Amino acid sequence: MYYKVFQLHADLLKALSHPKRLEIIHLLRDSELSVTQIQEMLDLPQSNLSQHLMVLRNAKVVKTRKDGKQVYYAVAHKNFIKASDLVRQVLVEKYKNDPLADEFILKMSELVPLAQDPVCGMRVSPKTASYANKHKGQEYYFCAAGCLDKFKAEPEKYIDKQ
Repeated sequence: MYYKVFQLHADLLKALSHPKRLEIIHLLRDSELSVTQIQEMLDLPQSNLSQHLMVLRNAKVVKTRKDGKQVYYAVAHKNFIKASDLVRQVLVEKYKNDPLADEFILKMSELVPLAQDPVCGMRVSPKTASYANKHKGQEYYFCAAGCLDKFKAEPEKYIDKQ
């Protein structure tokens, strides 16, 4: 019986063991998003995103809701977010002498100001943003890698939009 419990635990961790799947969970931490929104934010091909969402769905990490032709995803249980945040804290402690960890600690402790991802418009804060980028002395926060990449390619396009 204990083997079964450990096997289920391991299966769940396998479903979470990909950077893009963790990024998807991070995107869904505060709200549900459509597949189209997730695809745009991550800048992933549809087929690749579908595979990641299928793994998370099969592991019951995310749940879906259909509205017409759109499928919306949300985190199935708030403890997945708590678990992710706890793992990040462990990493911060593990790499506490690394300059990146120093910046990460600062970002995780800041809850305000609220900001808007300049690319997709999603509400983020230094704590909830997946990425930050300094451009011309101004700090910008992003929900996912796709938005960050679009910003880096054409920052003026998105700065003018705000």
